[in-house]
Amino acid sequence: MDKAVLRPDQELREIVHHLKNLITIDREMGLEAPKLSASTIAYMDKGPSEGQSLEGLKKFIGECTRCKLSDKRTHLVFGEGSEKARLVFVGEGPGREEDLAGRPFVGEAGELLTKIIENGMNLRREDVYICYIIKCHPPGNRDPESDEIDACLPFLKKQLALIQPEVICTLGQIAAQSLLGRDFKMTRERGRWQSFEEISVMPTFHPAYILRNPDRERELKGLVWKDIKKIMKRMGLEVKRND
Repeated sequence: MDKAVLRPDQELREIVHHLKNLITIDREMGLEAPKLSASTIAYMDKGPSEGQSLEGLKKFIGECTRCKLSDKRTHLVFGEGSEKARLVFVGEGPGREEDLAGRPFVGEAGELLTKIIENGMNLRREDVYICYIIKCHPPGNRDPESDEIDACLPFLKKQLALIQPEVICTLGQIAAQSLLGRDFKMTRERGRWQSFEEISVMPTFHPAYILRNPDRERELKGLVWKDIKKIMKRMGLEVKRND
């Protein structure tokens, strides 16, 4: 009896299944994972399948060697917070202190972000989710390169698909450009609602940018607080009258 002809979507699922098996076998043999085509990555990045979780994704990423940043990192910084977070903060990438700790936003910029979350928004840090565009520290705190972003971005997209937040707050230009497009300009579009995969996105300044510009600290904090209040209003959170 002839084998039944598969529909295009069934055939694509079979191809992806075999590719994933090959990747697993190659990894177990110590071989570098093959680079997947954009169409395959796009297919694999569709909505979460039943039973998937952030912890499962973290295990799948493992001790990642998909880009050159793995050579000098101390820890991969996956992200932390609630799997059911209504709000996700996305930064550019881990700094030196985050690399050493293996946790996002633990340095001075992290202290400022925590104050925004806990004192400003009256939320607990563990109620939101905090992560990065890339998960490894770039040497010398340089900007991540395009190939590094391309290697890591599918995993961030999967994190967002699993969490399904109401709002994403991008911190800094690179984080915003990576999710919203390279034509995004912070000076032009900061504080204006955007959209990523039908999720509302509020771009604002990175806390580190505020710290690097002490002469503008009051001004920049005021602008960030305006953006945060827009997020709170979108989420139905109470904003103090004197704010």
